[in-house]
Amino acid sequence: MLKTRIITALVLLAILIPTLFSGNFLLFSVVISAFFAAAIWECQRLFKKPLPIPMSVVWTAFFAYVLFHLRDFSTVLLFALCVAFWVLRLLPLLYKGLPKDFGYSNGILSTLYGIVVFGCFVAIAVLYQRSALFLLSVMAIVWIADIGAYFAGKAFGKRKLAPGISPGKSWEGALGGAVAVLGLTAASTLLPALQDTFAAQLMQAKGALIFVAVMLLISAASVVGDLFESMLKRRAGMKDSSQLLPGHGGVLDRVDALIPVLPLVALICAYLNIIH
Repeated sequence: MLKTRIITALVLLAILIPTLFSGNFLLFSVVISAFFAAAIWECQRLFKKPLPIPMSVVWTAFFAYVLFHLRDFSTVLLFALCVAFWVLRLLPLLYKGLPKDFGYSNGILSTLYGIVVFGCFVAIAVLYQRSALFLLSVMAIVWIADIGAYFAGKAFGKRKLAPGISPGKSWEGALGGAVAVLGLTAASTLLPALQDTFAAQLMQAKGALIFVAVMLLISAASVVGDLFESMLKRRAGMKDSSQLLPGHGGVLDRVDALIPVLPLVALICAYLNIIH
């Protein structure tokens, strides 16, 4: 299993890194559209929707259209809607639970989740237009939170964060992830080579207090995204969202924590005029 995970990771890196730093928006659009198509297909399956492949094609066609009309599309409104959907509808479900059946309410919920996945991938494109480094700097915050939570949870985890959803997660792990984010992102703002990252730009624009608040918010949002997808998989009786990435599961399994984070960061960046 470890060998399979490593091989898959190396293949993904061999595709993604050259794509991100090629400066070729057409190549970037093709690759990101392929990943979006897979994510939406997996989303449809998690909600047990009929015709997941045709629905994925429709969503992806619209996504591709938006990619090439970003300046004509109200991305700020989209990102604001995504944040609102998380706060008002999706986040409360971590406490209330998902609909037991797969009827009408499930259909509404699948549409909302599809929209936030769509918003996440649009945010990838918007942040990428600033620079590949800027996009990766945002993703790195989520990765740091995840890695920090894993090791802190292993070392200190006692109080379960959401035992009915993801028994392996603990409050101590979540706190450890947030501390790791604060420490590493704050340190990164001091490095001249990383001044065009989200953390450095936020620190310059708003100072230390807002910086800490935003980093803690991002850390919390990443946990919410992870837990929500885990809840979807548990209800659907699926261990992974798919087997498209051998050893890693599906695309949603790799981006679940990014889904609430990237539209939120893109909205903050738009407010600060960091991106346009």
